[in-house]
Amino acid sequence: MDGVRVLEVAQFTFVPAAGAVLADWGADVIKVEHAETGDAQRGLSRLMGMPVGSGAFAPLMEHPNRGKRSIGLALEQPEALEVLHELIRGSDVFLTNFLPAARRRLGIDLADVRKINPDIIYVRGSGFGSAGPDSEKGGYDSTAFWARGGSALGTTPVGYDGLCVMPAGAYGDSLGGMTIAGGIAGALFARERTGETSVVDVSLLGVGAWANALSVGFAMLTGAPPPRQTDSNRARTNPLVGNYRTADGRWLVLAMLQPGRYWPEFCRHVEREDLIKDERFATAEALMKNAAAAADIVQDMLASRTLTEWVTRFAGMEGQWAIAQDPWEVSQDPALRANGLIAEVIDTDGTRRELVASPVQFDETGTQITRAPQFAEHTDEILRGLGKTDQELIELKLTGAIT
Repeated sequence: MDGVRVLEVAQFTFVPAAGAVLADWGADVIKVEHAETGDAQRGLSRLMGMPVGSGAFAPLMEHPNRGKRSIGLALEQPEALEVLHELIRGSDVFLTNFLPAARRRLGIDLADVRKINPDIIYVRGSGFGSAGPDSEKGGYDSTAFWARGGSALGTTPVGYDGLCVMPAGAYGDSLGGMTIAGGIAGALFARERTGETSVVDVSLLGVGAWANALSVGFAMLTGAPPPRQTDSNRARTNPLVGNYRTADGRWLVLAMLQPGRYWPEFCRHVEREDLIKDERFATAEALMKNAAAAADIVQDMLASRTLTEWVTRFAGMEGQWAIAQDPWEVSQDPALRANGLIAEVIDTDGTRRELVASPVQFDETGTQITRAPQFAEHTDEILRGLGKTDQELIELKLTGAIT
């Protein structure tokens, strides 16, 4: 993306996360923040019961904003809007998640932006899409992606007295941001080949439905929702697909979709070779017929040893399995680190920190990332790039048009 300029008028994580991915890929991303308050997300102090950051380093801001430059503009002022228009003229992509009413009020709707730069790719991230009854309505990933998109009920077992919540902050926002980045890449490619520009729309609801596409597809096929999962969390016809608790209360997730193929190997690794010839499990058909009994045996076996012991015993096993990891364990996952998917970044104090890298990798090379900008950190630099003199900068600051 070297040579591509993205102008981002957005806040929180959905949409800004797309800008972060494009910055990871080399684009020059200019983040427009309100001249007084900045991105509203800067005002959050806690998330999921934890402080959002440590000193100058806040993952809540770093994750969706790394690699960008920040300018503070009071878009409600004519002088600031003139600056924005200059930035629009020199940009390839205009990226926003402002609601339609705000876009109209500020003069940054599609027609407004295209009037200034007819070749710009206009990108809207929304809660529920640009058409339909909720096109003017805002949404967060907890509502549009998780609840309305089907994941909340889809992850909640039958009989559970409650509703499962998202496993992480900005869960749908991050997935949506990557989706938007892919859409922008496609639009840039199309413009390069055809000379035609595009309007790109991605909604949190659409991303949520895509994530649940198989369940939604089955529902449309049958005319009713598919059965919800039960507390057993195991496949009814395959004992080697499901979640099993270990002696120390940890969880192993087995996903060996060909039970006949993997059952003998599994039995050898758990030191129960007698089960290979057990007539109840001796063939794939018998194993599937007696899956419930086999699953009970597997649970009893796995509950007899700790997670560490099973990791050692499963080494070299062809069948697919995984540990249910907590966020710290994910951060230390050897596969992520071997592939450069945990990236180092230097914060404003010069301290070495780490962030999760965006998952797309080019030429087997880990992504090199830089920190997120401080609020309005690059205002002067960006405006000087537009040819503004020091006197003009002072005048704009005195009017409150820029920070």
